[in-house]
Amino acid sequence: MTGVTVTAIARVIDIFEAFQTSQRPLSLTELADAVGVPKSTCHAIVSTLTARGYLYTLSRPRALYPTRRMYDVMAGVVAKDPFIERAMPVLERLRDTTQETVILGKRQGDSVIYLQVIEGLHSIRYSAKPGEFKPLHSSSIGKALLGSLKEPEMRAWLKERQLPAITASTKTEHEALVRDVLDSRKQGYFVTRGENVSDVWAVATFLTVNNETVAVAVAGPQHRIESNVAEVARLLVASCSFLARQLRPA
Repeated sequence: MTGVTVTAIARVIDIFEAFQTSQRPLSLTELADAVGVPKSTCHAIVSTLTARGYLYTLSRPRALYPTRRMYDVMAGVVAKDPFIERAMPVLERLRDTTQETVILGKRQGDSVIYLQVIEGLHSIRYSAKPGEFKPLHSSSIGKALLGSLKEPEMRAWLKERQLPAITASTKTEHEALVRDVLDSRKQGYFVTRGENVSDVWAVATFLTVNNETVAVAVAGPQHRIESNVAEVARLLVASCSFLARQLRPA
């Protein structure tokens, strides 16, 4: 991901993620250590969050913990997402039909950002979280989004970039990736075979809604997807075609 990081905002996010990791109240000293900032800086941030109702204090032991305020604020925001709210019924049906994890993502900078993840119904399944970033060159959604570009545009993007090996199966040579993406575009779907997570295969395709290109993937363990790629692709492409029609402006 590229762009400017605002330190103060990053520290607030780090504080909430420290609580997510610890799963318990934290003292000011523990928070400062977790975030990697001086205690005085951490005190100023938590004082603001406490005054706004996002944290509350405990006296024994002397510690802090988030209130539900951030949860309620974000739940209200997410519930009115203009795209995901309308896409969810189709994505959930695709998950129910394939029994595998379904992911909605789009390009952000040089990465894929997961917008929604609906986990599969099997006890052993691919797991991820919305907001995670994945490489364009090794994820199925990334390949689909590269496949949405014209070939010269894709080659221009690749020209100045190295393709790091995320797993032993990742395509790290430009021409190998270009051939894979172009061949996949002809068949209408894109496959990763353990290229982003070992032993996980995924099938993806892209669609354009209101001038935004997004992609949907179905992901699961190799032993279930490998012998079922064509059927998963058929269900995926049909779902995305229906979704594109559903979201088309009236």
